[in-house]
Amino acid sequence: MIAQTPSHPFRVIAIAEHGGIHKPFVDAAKVWLAHEAKMGNFTVDYIEDTKPIDDAFLAHYQLFIQLNYPPYNWTPAAAAAFTKAIEQGSIGWIGLHHATLLGEFDGFPMWPWFSRFMGDIRFTQYIPTFVTGTVNVEAPSHPVMKNVPSSFTIEDEEWYTYNRSPRPNVRVLASVNENTYTPNTPIKMGDHPVVWTNEHVKAKNIYIFMGHHPELFQNTAFTTLLHNSIVWAAHP
Repeated sequence: MIAQTPSHPFRVIAIAEHGGIHKPFVDAAKVWLAHEAKMGNFTVDYIEDTKPIDDAFLAHYQLFIQLNYPPYNWTPAAAAAFTKAIEQGSIGWIGLHHATLLGEFDGFPMWPWFSRFMGDIRFTQYIPTFVTGTVNVEAPSHPVMKNVPSSFTIEDEEWYTYNRSPRPNVRVLASVNENTYTPNTPIKMGDHPVVWTNEHVKAKNIYIFMGHHPELFQNTAFTTLLHNSIVWAAHP
């Protein structure tokens, strides 16, 4: 499963959604990341809001993980520092699941820059009843897909839909085949990328849609993908 182990230590900052329905996934992620950090020669610090984030804060880290934390209610200083770091490539980025909750939520406006970063998309709907689907790898030569099967099953996920596919604006690494949804559902978007990278910014970045249930950390395809993403995105 392990694609490679970096020889040089690095530091990761993870902003984690606290409480709510995603707490079990976040808790499982912290356990998994603790093991990965020990094996992979890195450290992980956690924050639960954006108040600490500015240029000086981000300068201490090589990788930013958005662990189900949404792209709204960021302080202006945090948003500016994050934007600068991503555009200039001074930090790598991995976003999971809630990182594409783009729109007007909890009284906050949509963050236009983040929408463009994610491929010029807006969240429209999700599958509240959860369905199982088959994910197909589209870019097997990309480093984050090393040792990931060409197709794999993700069980009981709440697959988001967007107002458009991000494909014209990002490099799609994997997509879900909506024809495999079990049970079937009318909530579909056609072309449905679920793992991608935006190559129009300097930072190495990966968005991974999956991230609702803690059982994902028992799915070898998912953990291999996340492991590879950490190793790849943390190093310029």
